[in-house]
Amino acid sequence: MTMSTGTEVPVDRRAQTLNLVLATTAFTISFWAWNLIGPLGVRYTADMDLSSTAKSVLVAIPILVGSLGRILTGALTDRLGGRIMFPVLLLASVPFVILVAIGGHFDNYTILVIAGFFLGIAGTSFAVGIPFVNAWYDKSRRGFATGIFGAGMGGTALSAFFTPRFVQWFGYVTTHVIIAVALVVVAAVCWMLMRDSPRWSANHDAVVPKLIGAAKLPITWQMGFLYAAAFGGFVAFSTYLPTYLNDVYGFDLEAAGTRTAGFAIAAVVARPLGGILSDRFGARLITVISCAGASVLAIWMITKPPLEIPAGLDFVLMALCMGLGSGSVFSWVAKEAPQERVGSVTGIVGAAGGLGGFFPPLLMGATYNAEDHSYTVGLTLLVIVSALAAVYTAFGIRHRKSENATV
Repeated sequence: MTMSTGTEVPVDRRAQTLNLVLATTAFTISFWAWNLIGPLGVRYTADMDLSSTAKSVLVAIPILVGSLGRILTGALTDRLGGRIMFPVLLLASVPFVILVAIGGHFDNYTILVIAGFFLGIAGTSFAVGIPFVNAWYDKSRRGFATGIFGAGMGGTALSAFFTPRFVQWFGYVTTHVIIAVALVVVAAVCWMLMRDSPRWSANHDAVVPKLIGAAKLPITWQMGFLYAAAFGGFVAFSTYLPTYLNDVYGFDLEAAGTRTAGFAIAAVVARPLGGILSDRFGARLITVISCAGASVLAIWMITKPPLEIPAGLDFVLMALCMGLGSGSVFSWVAKEAPQERVGSVTGIVGAAGGLGGFFPPLLMGATYNAEDHSYTVGLTLLVIVSALAAVYTAFGIRHRKSENATV
């Protein structure tokens, strides 16, 4: 997505580090805002007597805009740069955080759904950070830089852990005001201190032809499917897991949030590891291991492993698999996509990953067996999709001549 004037332009190391920290911080708080509804899904269900389907729609709706919006956000970042786009996205998310507070306070489901839809704006920050960070670092260190930045998806873990506690400590409306203020503060800091890399230059090429060209590449849809399975699975679990743990194991809001935070942290740690292992052993192998592992672990999940260690181990290993897969797929994209189209391919693949997290909560809600407290149908679908992804990775994607050396 980023246009570079060449790696020969000198970059100040302190500025490099500062901008990486700022981008990661902005990504983290935006992902916290993006995931504000999921950790409180149990509360909304109780207060508004929601059906499982209505509950799953509410939890999943922010993912929709956060996914599709990445394509447009990435294109705008090409033109305007991260220094402008990060503050704009952070500030644009503030009104909808407040609207979520209003909808929840008055138990108005319609307002909550509308607010949640537009809250997805916060989830598009991923498409700003990747090109912004890439421009600051040489190719030899971009894996490290994007890995550090990618850890900002831990904002979902912070939200899962702290949002229910903030509600308990400070009150429901005050909690959302705190997040809104945090968004404004980080936006102000980014505006004052963040700078685009001297290697970056604005790209004013027409957006549509670039996207059409990327869409014609087989690698785009191959990686899109795999990223939907890996990162989409992470997004789906991190948003719906509080509801799942309440329905299946009877955890209250705070206990479910704590365990969801642990799930998200495990995936966050595994993501850069997936990229590192892909450099050493090949993205294909790591992706196969990730998808196959997720399929096996979903089978174990269907059996409702008992608390605390067996069930906890199952979920943590699932998070590790999804984190590894998220890292390996984007390592694959970086190596296999044509250099002049990496940005466009990344935008489409990133959107596919987010959409992969939109549909599972809807399916889980629609297929939930309240009598048996069971999600067997939804988890069976996860088993099938993950297994198909593993087989397709191993045998369906053509081996390229350069792959043995680079992927």
